[in-house]
Amino acid sequence: MTASSESADARAASNVDALELFVEVLSQAEEVSTPDAFYGRLCEAVCRLAGMRRALIFRYDSARRMVRAAGAHGLDLDQFAGAHVTVESAPIAARALHEDRVIEVVGDISGQVPQAYAAIVSEPARLVCAPMAAAGRAVGVILADRRLDDPPLDDAERYLLWTLGKAAALASVARIVSTQAEKAQQLEQRIDLAREIHEGVMQRLFGVSMALDGDGDLPEVARHRCAAETQAALGDLRTAIQRPLGRTPRATRTTFLAEVQRLSRRHPDLGVALEAGGDVRVPAALEPLAQSVLAEAVRNAHKHATPTRVSVRLARLDDAFVLEIANDGVLGRTRRAGMGLRLAALEALQSGGVVEFGQREPGTWQVRLVVPDE
Repeated sequence: MTASSESADARAASNVDALELFVEVLSQAEEVSTPDAFYGRLCEAVCRLAGMRRALIFRYDSARRMVRAAGAHGLDLDQFAGAHVTVESAPIAARALHEDRVIEVVGDISGQVPQAYAAIVSEPARLVCAPMAAAGRAVGVILADRRLDDPPLDDAERYLLWTLGKAAALASVARIVSTQAEKAQQLEQRIDLAREIHEGVMQRLFGVSMALDGDGDLPEVARHRCAAETQAALGDLRTAIQRPLGRTPRATRTTFLAEVQRLSRRHPDLGVALEAGGDVRVPAALEPLAQSVLAEAVRNAHKHATPTRVSVRLARLDDAFVLEIANDGVLGRTRRAGMGLRLAALEALQSGGVVEFGQREPGTWQVRLVVPDE
């Protein structure tokens, strides 16, 4: 057997091992409690197969519209909370994704990662970056390292890491597809609800309005008929409201306070700040809803206004939790609220709450969430 055939056999065996390990990780996907734990297992698999000391996955989070640290092995993932990472701030990641190959940097690696994390990787080492990309879709990167006195990557190890990146991208896309299927089902439910309300409630109320808009006094029989139709419409509406009205807030991996701080760093020009005073906390059950309303309010302020300050206030009103977000940058004619806030209002209804939005006073736009806290 020639050396080249032995190398090919070793590579094939390595690829089989990689696929078997990733099948094991994917089969346990439903057992992990959070996506971070899932990607943490992927990092552990990379270290086991490729002989790496530490590994970290950065991936694009479409919900937050940002790159974030999604999983780690041999590192404390909390160190990267609130990370603001771009291809410009991580040259090694930019090269790996652009060239679709494994990049290895030896020695001082601090210049290859964002300055905020230079201390974490300040020691001389062998930093390796494998692209997580498949079918022309860049999902993220796998960053891993070895000690400086370890041997450099050989061709077989590079190919293995490149394969692992593809497998990790496949795993990530599979989770994304599952989430999109869930959203599609929720959208279908909302369409069905809109059709039900239109065909039932709206048609009844339209008939009542036609009767009331006629000339002359309304006969007693017609008045009773209008009252009956109105009551029937209210009954239909009450039945419809008992169904899920909109998207269900997804479980969150952060806190409301951390989200305020993240948005403040991401939009320094908006002056996002939590008002001091009181010791009001967001109830755990309302964290996803409160974060969703906050994100939509800040997004609208960034897109449609020029505020100098976006103030966030938490309060309690009797047995209700209250969240208010106000920006002072409304200029000229106010715009109608976008679809995001309207969907957030539907989310609030499912928790028995309401979302109000509008111009509180000249130049100030306010979004207000009020939810019973039982």
